[in-house]
Amino acid sequence: MPAALSAVADALPQARRDGGDADVVDATHDSRQVAHGSLFCCVPGSRVDGHDHAPRAVEAGASGLLVERWLDLPVPQVKVPSVRAAIGPAAAVVHGHPSHELTVVGVTGTNGKTTTTALLEGAFAAAGWGTGVIGTVATRIHGDVVPGVRTTPEGTDLQRLLRTMCDRGVAGVAIEVSSHGLDLRRVDGTRFTVALYTNLSQDHLDWHGSMEAYLAAKARLFTPGLSTRGIVHLDGPWGRRLRDVAEIPITTFGVDEDADHRVTEVTTDISGGRAVVVSPEGRELEVRTGLLGDFNVTNAIGAVLAAEAAGVPIDAAVEGVAAASGPTGRMERVEAGQPFTVLVDYAHTPDALREVIAAVRDVLDPRGRVHVVVGCGGDRDRGKRPAMGDAAMTADVAVLTSDNPRSEDPLEILEAVERGARAALAAGVEAELHVEVDRREAIATALAGAGPGDVVLLAGKGHETGQEFADRTVPFDDREVAHELLRRAVAGRGGRR
Repeated sequence: MPAALSAVADALPQARRDGGDADVVDATHDSRQVAHGSLFCCVPGSRVDGHDHAPRAVEAGASGLLVERWLDLPVPQVKVPSVRAAIGPAAAVVHGHPSHELTVVGVTGTNGKTTTTALLEGAFAAAGWGTGVIGTVATRIHGDVVPGVRTTPEGTDLQRLLRTMCDRGVAGVAIEVSSHGLDLRRVDGTRFTVALYTNLSQDHLDWHGSMEAYLAAKARLFTPGLSTRGIVHLDGPWGRRLRDVAEIPITTFGVDEDADHRVTEVTTDISGGRAVVVSPEGRELEVRTGLLGDFNVTNAIGAVLAAEAAGVPIDAAVEGVAAASGPTGRMERVEAGQPFTVLVDYAHTPDALREVIAAVRDVLDPRGRVHVVVGCGGDRDRGKRPAMGDAAMTADVAVLTSDNPRSEDPLEILEAVERGARAALAAGVEAELHVEVDRREAIATALAGAGPGDVVLLAGKGHETGQEFADRTVPFDDREVAHELLRRAVAGRGGRR
């Protein structure tokens, strides 16, 4: 069903309409996607102004324009103070407010978003719901992968995707909601049944400037304009801060004695983890996961509580989360017959790296050692680089290397990471340190140094399949590179363990 441009204007604060009414069947911010009957949203950007592409959009069949200044073009227009702020709500009207027909859980936090959305998908499926996931690794409808661009898609793309999910019988959707997506208003126009906060640690300060601004971006999800109720992981200072500033009803969980749902009896081993969660009413709930590490037990608890808050029967939530497999590139094993464990993980912040190394150490053979290969991406938060080097030294062997240098000099990035590692050594840390800018060679170094019972952790890239340089992106998948190197090594010794 087409929407009237007048209905779009009525839904937008301070909107003015000129040039009559029109029917619109889609909304887009990309003039290359315009088809007959589209509403073209002229978003001003840092490098490109969408207003400059409006003539092309009209030629392609746009029946209306969303603008910040009137344009001399022969189509009806809606003028608003900020197109960036208006495109989500406008697209929601065009597509009939699809999030109102769905149960939508938004997951935000520095770490754990991808894993938690995968666990929520398991909970929805166990309840017999049609499932949708929108996130970093993949966007899925009923378990089938569809192309995705960003952690949180642009508002026009998000509303179109939610409408597609409605039309295909999805009932429950789990969405990764990034701080960038919140700052850039990509989720505006979406109604979240439940908002779930996982944690906050240093990342993206190149964008936000400070941890306080980073938290403020996350806190937007916990306002009445976006969400109905919230689930907050209370452990740590930022969880408490979010609880205090949230503008919607909040339920907390954690080992913190002030948490509404107290987490006790956390245990982990090589097969996964479990915990007992005690509710305010005294209900004791055992939450289990097949994923490795205390942090994944926390992710599982958050998923269970958010699913229950969204309407999933608690038994189905527990069973679905326990049965759910982890997402690609999150503590993913690489196996080629080698006598040690190789894991690939996306940990790309200091806190996440420390947590993953600690999780591996908790289930490690007492005689084994932890080897980590890690670097830092270019054109991102520079302040975290020494901290990443320091975190890497919590392993027994650290191999520092390159990770998507983008427009920066890989050696300069590596030097900053190495400074943190050297400072840890000077402070008395006894880990072994290697520095190798070529990531393939760094992985080979770590694998060659591993012995029976050891764990080699390839951190930072996870599911990624390319290495980004200033002038090119080359194919590079930690999982494939490790498997190839391992296969050659195992074949070289006749497959002997």
